[in-house]
Amino acid sequence: MSAPTLSKSPTAPAEPIFGERPLQPVCTLFGLDILALGFEQAAADLETRAASAARPACVVVTPNVDHLTRLDRATPEFRAMYASADAIFADGMPLVWASRHFSDTPLPGRVTGSDLFVTLARRAGERGLPIFVLGGRPGDEAALSAALAARFPGLKAEVFSPSMQFDPDGAEGHEALRRIAVSRPAIVFVCLGMPKQERWAIGHRQAIDASLVMCVGAALEFALGQKRRAPAWMQQMGFEWLWRLLSEPRRLWRRYLVQSLRFARLLRRERVASLQRRQAGRP
Repeated sequence: MSAPTLSKSPTAPAEPIFGERPLQPVCTLFGLDILALGFEQAAADLETRAASAARPACVVVTPNVDHLTRLDRATPEFRAMYASADAIFADGMPLVWASRHFSDTPLPGRVTGSDLFVTLARRAGERGLPIFVLGGRPGDEAALSAALAARFPGLKAEVFSPSMQFDPDGAEGHEALRRIAVSRPAIVFVCLGMPKQERWAIGHRQAIDASLVMCVGAALEFALGQKRRAPAWMQQMGFEWLWRLLSEPRRLWRRYLVQSLRFARLLRRERVASLQRRQAGRP
């Protein structure tokens, strides 16, 4: 299923609708249909979706270089599952740069999971829309809920922090569904990291009793100041990876070296794919 975006009718105002064939710009890149929307438009559309009470849940993923290199090594089944998300936004600047070379529909900029978490949580507090967070350190649920309420005035947040052995299809995965059915949130933020968060959210899309499900990795930790994000200038220049590497060099140096080599191969492959698309008259 291709990633959807806004529908437009010639006789009616544009409505932000996720779940239909895209009629507005989509950037096909690395086997994904990425929505070519700026951050403000994306956040506004997602806020509208969250408040709509529509079902089934709209699942959002935000791929970056780490996701792409993992997808390249993943099973075909998981790659297809990831690509079937209802809305796909580019989290990493390398994707934005690649789109300018390999797509006729370049991406206007990053739409990061961490930024969406902060913006949507703030607006949810302002509008009285409850949220549910699946993630965080086990045993800290009450403290995390209180911290979210302090960070975002008016926000009603329930947190379920499963164990490190979380199985998307196991007992904790179904316990999350049960708790969501009781609390009936407008937005579910899944902060488990890739691929667990995508396996749970997309695999249980029909059963999640919420309008919007956001797979946002470490966004909870960034929002509450448990981890520091790179300065804005480093984010804008695409050096957020360098900030993380300098913050945890012993743990991350090998990962980023290997990722860089794998991503270089993906770029070469995408260059060939883009030439084939253009020869076939596709964007």
